[in-house]
Amino acid sequence: MKKRILRLVILVLIITAAIYGFRRYENNKLADNAGPLKIYGSIDIRDAALAFNEQERIVEILVEEGARIEVGQVLARLKTDRLEATIAEMKAMTDAQQQVVNRLRAGNRPQEIEQARAEVEAVQVKVDNIRQVMTRLQKTSGSGATSVQDLDDAKANLMVELAQLKVREKALNLVLEGPRKEDVAAAENQLQALQANLSLLDIRLKDMTLTAPSSGIIQSRILEVGEMAGPTRPVFTLALTDPKWVRAYVPEPQLGRINLGMKASVFSDSFPGQPIEGWVGFLSPVAEFTPRTVQTEDLRTKLVYEARIIVKDKQDRLRLGMPVTVIVNDSEKSGTHDTPATGANLQAPAPEDGV
Repeated sequence: MKKRILRLVILVLIITAAIYGFRRYENNKLADNAGPLKIYGSIDIRDAALAFNEQERIVEILVEEGARIEVGQVLARLKTDRLEATIAEMKAMTDAQQQVVNRLRAGNRPQEIEQARAEVEAVQVKVDNIRQVMTRLQKTSGSGATSVQDLDDAKANLMVELAQLKVREKALNLVLEGPRKEDVAAAENQLQALQANLSLLDIRLKDMTLTAPSSGIIQSRILEVGEMAGPTRPVFTLALTDPKWVRAYVPEPQLGRINLGMKASVFSDSFPGQPIEGWVGFLSPVAEFTPRTVQTEDLRTKLVYEARIIVKDKQDRLRLGMPVTVIVNDSEKSGTHDTPATGANLQAPAPEDGV
């Protein structure tokens, strides 16, 4: 009898504890949903490997590790003497071809035309003279004063000079017409090809100088002066300080409380009481288990969704890997984004009244 009573008491206690635990769980869940959404993560920063487009030896490096650089700042230079010599040669070839084009476009000079006309006139005078000789020979050969051979020689000379006259007349016509259009076009195309090669060499010369593609901090200096650089051998690693974002993870039950474009505040233990404003810029469409590197208040076996909170760290206080706490203001939802919380891999722009 006593054992039955004891078992009954234990059963009642177990049921009571279960009911109490369930009510407490529900109350905590309601309390979590009522308050601001709090998620945890770390600062993530992209980096870029900076390399030359050309392959040559480095002659100058202008920045050190840890240096803060701006867009367009010169970082390093390559040896350029070989390329400069090639450019000088190409410039000379281009100038020479330009003169050829100018000559063809201008046509023949007046002196050349006058010379061709003079040659035609000279041959014409010879033809007229031979004809007069033939007329006299025809009269004298009949009376026997001259031989028939002399008349035949005069006729042959006349035929030769008439042929020379045609040649000179054709040459005069060619001089008057000027160069052929096809020759001019060929020379112009050749000039354009040389100019294109020269432009390519100028681009290669500019590529001998390595400039910063964006603002950031030199994270590492890989090569030194005298080493051979190339497209596959980076010289620096650049940490891109803008934009920065927080890689955080949202528990599946809280997923309905976050959406793209929502405002958020980022808190760090290094700067207590100094939140950095941001907004939700990415929500993963795929669930995953909480990574071990992330500290959360829930069990790690729960499904979570990756979220990225974009921040504008104007004072550059956040560092790569720094753990932070993010409070999402789910009462302020951006009206410009209708993307569902588990939508595609998108990055939302800053809200209209952004930071």
